[in-house]
Amino acid sequence: MKAVRLHKPGDLRTEDIPVPEIKNDEVLIKVMAVGVCGSDIPRVLSYGAHVSPLVIGHEFSGSIEKAGKNAGEFSAGDRVTVPPLVPCGKCTWCQKGEFSLCEDYNYYGSRCDGAMAEYIAVKGTNLLRLPPEISWEDAAATDPCANALHAMTRAGFKKGESVVIYGAGPIGLFALQYAKRNGASKIIAVDVWPEKLHIAASLGADVSVNAGEGNVSQRVKEETGGGADVAVDFSGVPAAQRDCIHCVSKLGRVVLLGISHKGLELSEKDVDLIMREQLDIRGSWNSFTSPFPGSDWTGSILLMKNGASAKKIISHRLSLDQAPGIFEKIAGGGFFFNKIMFYPWGLEAAGAGT
Repeated sequence: MKAVRLHKPGDLRTEDIPVPEIKNDEVLIKVMAVGVCGSDIPRVLSYGAHVSPLVIGHEFSGSIEKAGKNAGEFSAGDRVTVPPLVPCGKCTWCQKGEFSLCEDYNYYGSRCDGAMAEYIAVKGTNLLRLPPEISWEDAAATDPCANALHAMTRAGFKKGESVVIYGAGPIGLFALQYAKRNGASKIIAVDVWPEKLHIAASLGADVSVNAGEGNVSQRVKEETGGGADVAVDFSGVPAAQRDCIHCVSKLGRVVLLGISHKGLELSEKDVDLIMREQLDIRGSWNSFTSPFPGSDWTGSILLMKNGASAKKIISHRLSLDQAPGIFEKIAGGGFFFNKIMFYPWGLEAAGAGT
């Protein structure tokens, strides 16, 4: 089969490799759509993976080609998406049902072969059945959507509240769609890319703010009458993380989801603001809870049934052969992209963009 494999940082190749053999508790999935996660970019370009060579890709959907005898209530032809975390089930956090905090996990696309290939072998416990009305590419975006829902849950978002979404990438844009469909009083999208702000507006943002043009927190306070109830940073940029603190009202909640791999320095004024206005600052990591994969995943499927979609978020629809080239463009900088999606069996087979 054709697969995209990472040999070392900066060395990504589309190759022919054997179709994986499945174990009794696994199924073989014919991959119809697979997306590039933000975490794939530093993995491919800078840090490498836990093992190599490795088939990358963990955001995907497909149909079951064949099922092992102990793979559960799934059979050939079933349409599925796949939560990529394989928790140990034994550690303290797994026992509490907090699978995102598992201390000895496996993970498709980073610790074992992923889905940027024509086929992948997956444990039966990692399957989530798809309703017929959800497209392959929307289903492949269930992972970023679930991360968005997890962040909004961590924020304690409630109907009637105002929300600032810092970073209008795929996860931020799913959070926007969730907030819109769940009664946000005002949604403010912040980014530095005009193209992303245009998409945010088309998906329901009430206000779009370019972070490179003026004081964001001042604009947010003007638009909300003193500050938003919730601010979530999806960008991972330290300046944005810090700015979120200044965007919320008293008793506001700030959630940090974007990964920066950088320090976050807070000034005396920042710290005083956190204490005096009794702000909550919370982290959000992944999306897996009990019963596995959890309500963020099932909620994402429901959100898509109710009209949320990745269609406008996808900026590039590509074949597996184009994978090395697109990562080279990303490495060069100054290249606009949002969600990049690959179709191992072609766009027509996946009904892409329809």
